[in-house]
Amino acid sequence: MGSVKDLITIEEPQEKEAGKGRFVFSDRYSVFDWGEMPDHIPHKGAALCLMTAFFFEKLENQGLKTHYRGLVENDEVKKIDELQAPSGIMEVQLVNVLEPEYKNGTYDYSIYDGSQKNCLIPLEIIYRNTLPENSSFRRRAENGEIDIKDYGLQELPEPGVTLDEPIFDVSTKLEASDRYISWQEAREIAGLTQEEYTTIQNTLNKVNQTITREVKKAGLQNLDGKIELAFDKNRNIMVVDAVGTPDECRFSYEGFSISKEAVRKYYRGTEWQKEAEQAKKTGEAEWKKQVSTKPDSLPEKVLQLASDIYKECANQVTGREWFADTPSFLELKKQYKKLV
Repeated sequence: MGSVKDLITIEEPQEKEAGKGRFVFSDRYSVFDWGEMPDHIPHKGAALCLMTAFFFEKLENQGLKTHYRGLVENDEVKKIDELQAPSGIMEVQLVNVLEPEYKNGTYDYSIYDGSQKNCLIPLEIIYRNTLPENSSFRRRAENGEIDIKDYGLQELPEPGVTLDEPIFDVSTKLEASDRYISWQEAREIAGLTQEEYTTIQNTLNKVNQTITREVKKAGLQNLDGKIELAFDKNRNIMVVDAVGTPDECRFSYEGFSISKEAVRKYYRGTEWQKEAEQAKKTGEAEWKKQVSTKPDSLPEKVLQLASDIYKECANQVTGREWFADTPSFLELKKQYKKLV
């Protein structure tokens, strides 16, 4: 299915009816839109699957619609509390993915005319509770790509300062490289009505509040995150893919990033990363072919640290020790400082 999850299709989605499938959360990982990287992070897949299930069940209890059906153990579909051991397989409803056509150097979204049902909404919906030092929002603002006043800000806050109100941002989802766009353009390319736009904003707000509340119990701060949405067969909006994990969000423990940031930091500034970022700026669908270097494998200590971050996050956020003998967030923070 993608760089970090595989899909088993049980029933194909139809034009008016959802299908059924299973996500297999792998130990693969991706950074900087590259796709599969050279290494696998042990237990990452199961940790992400458990956290996603935990948050899907929390959201459904609050009345939000999702495509979640349950976790798979011994080929039985169960709720997270019914599991005997960690599971990396999740059963979900499947919707259609309508790919915009790439022609003449741009993407044609005319397929989204406002009538589609049972399909993915071609957007990544983003909330920002803070603007960390390496935030893409901060970079865009400093480069003059956006006007912060359009987001209710008079000046950029210091990194780490919690915003009075979260910023809601949006990017494309089905292009070769994610592209930040205005909400007006998002409405146009996805064929959204004003009511649907409002529902999306309200859904994002509730997801953000839920994640923030739950990770706070684990001693974590929810800095920012993203969700994906789809229309069901009645064109009602539902949360899909994965939600509330260190891959979809940036969590922090006393300033220490509980996310892929430890891995990103290793690659940031390398020749490969510089080439990849330059190639993405071309907007070409096959920009990766312009990158002559390849990412190196991670050192063993960085790989182990990343694995422990995922495992401990799953343990603490779900409130259950799925993975034994995992270092605490405090110990992981100390290890990270020694490595970097």
